[in-house]
Amino acid sequence: MTNAIRTLLSGLLATTLAVPLLAQADPAQQLAERLAVSGQPMPVASVRATPVEGFYEVRLETGERFYSDAEGRHFLVGDLYENGEQGLVNLTEQGRNAERAERLAEVPEAQRVIFRGAGESRAEVVVFTDTTCPYCRQLHEEVPRLNELGIEVHYLAFPRTGMNAQGARVLEQIWCDANPSEAMSTAKRQESLSGTTDCDNPVESQYHLGMELGVQGTPAIVLPDGRLVPGYVPAERLAAMLGIEG
Repeated sequence: MTNAIRTLLSGLLATTLAVPLLAQADPAQQLAERLAVSGQPMPVASVRATPVEGFYEVRLETGERFYSDAEGRHFLVGDLYENGEQGLVNLTEQGRNAERAERLAEVPEAQRVIFRGAGESRAEVVVFTDTTCPYCRQLHEEVPRLNELGIEVHYLAFPRTGMNAQGARVLEQIWCDANPSEAMSTAKRQESLSGTTDCDNPVESQYHLGMELGVQGTPAIVLPDGRLVPGYVPAERLAAMLGIEG
């Protein structure tokens, strides 16, 4: 057998072996790598299969999501529902909830302003807050009762009018304070803070995290399962949502 024939056979064998490997490639991964609009690659964060054969949920780095066929030629924008025995189930929102819970679990306690009661902790809620927001102040008045019920309140910063507003400066003062929880209560009483903003604080990163997770205003309460509850909720009602009896 000549060297030329050996080379030809080796090439044919390599091609034959490569075909089934390509055929077995993950369609979701392929879509994530080649998805583009007007020739520009899209900032894909994740792609996963849906119950609808041939369609995939695409989540962008901005937090936006839509549905695409495997080739990236046809898009659907909106929520995907399952019509089951118990009625309509919003599968898209279920996915958002799971992702919120995962992302918030990554935020260390050292970057939160936490209010805990003296007794056993029965649940934990994360609240995106802004001290300039009247309903945030109203919710803060419910914190002692929530703590009595065994509900921890973990505050994250969300300056609702942006990072250039006075509200963002106050939040930075709180996170830079030696006693952030006391500073939070002081600011929620609309009393001035004298502390500095010159520290390595997470206010801006938490602001962007909130936008990524779908926060559009304050207060925004996130339950342990990732459900987002916008606006003020009285303590007893919030406890009922958590399955906690007073």
